[in-house]
Amino acid sequence: MVISSCVGAVPISFSELMSIIAYQTGLSGEQNFATQQAAVFLNLRLPRVVLGVLIGAALGISGAAIQGLFRNPLAEPGLIGISSGATLFAVVMIVLETKIFKQLTGLLGFYALSVAAFIGAALTTMLVYRIAMRNGKTIITTLLLAGIAINALAGAFTGLLTYMATDAQLRNITFWSLGSLGGASWPTVTALLPFVLIPVIGLPFLSKSLNALALGEAQAMHMGINVKVVKLLVIGLATMAVGASVAVAGIIAFIGLIIPHILRMMFTADHRLVIPGSALLGAALLTLADLIARTVVAPAELPIGILTAMIGAPVFIYIIITERNKTNS
Repeated sequence: MVISSCVGAVPISFSELMSIIAYQTGLSGEQNFATQQAAVFLNLRLPRVVLGVLIGAALGISGAAIQGLFRNPLAEPGLIGISSGATLFAVVMIVLETKIFKQLTGLLGFYALSVAAFIGAALTTMLVYRIAMRNGKTIITTLLLAGIAINALAGAFTGLLTYMATDAQLRNITFWSLGSLGGASWPTVTALLPFVLIPVIGLPFLSKSLNALALGEAQAMHMGINVKVVKLLVIGLATMAVGASVAVAGIIAFIGLIIPHILRMMFTADHRLVIPGSALLGAALLTLADLIARTVVAPAELPIGILTAMIGAPVFIYIIITERNKTNS
């Protein structure tokens, strides 16, 4: 966060950064910085850094919780329909807002897109979850296959709406679908904040239940865990976090998939560490990725979704090969 706040077209040294913070918080009356530096930090970089932290934490902790719930390392939010559902409803809001949802936008303001994305994510996730249920149990293979099917269906409707969009809407959809934190502002941060804080605070309390579920649903029930309630809470909180994140920043791939893997390989599979650790590492990784995205091709900006996919895919392949070699040995 500190490095990302300092590096950019207007450089800010660490001492200048501390001076800006001290002056703004009233701890010091000295202005050992330029007015332009303070304006850039407070209005551009700080909201962008905070937004990156929130979205990275949301994607990381949601991925860890979903993987723990379904006891499957491939059960990333994007694979079971959360991201595609959020994308579809967000695109619906962008394309049909002036015709159908104008009053809703006027009522909810900055929250409108996040609410729409959350509803879409919740509906697709519930649909996938219901398809995968058999005799009260979740069939993991069916879950992933249903997720693939729902992703394809949501992608088809998203493509149809993209075809119907105006040139201005098409540019917004295209840029947004590649993932970016370029639209960061304090209203955006405050709109996203409750959708992320609730899951980040709530999911760690389910860590022990997820540890029990790792032994199997029957064993968890014998240990006094209400499996149905845990499933609903995990899916609801993960959907809230990912849906709102997708609405604000677009599709950012692989954060929710590789972060829990890295923590399990380096430390332990105990969800008491993996759940909060995924939020912290996800926040750090996305902030770093955003720093690279806005500096590597400056003055242009690389879409962050492209960068995370370019980094995440090789890392995930390496993890797969490593796990395969462990199994063979």
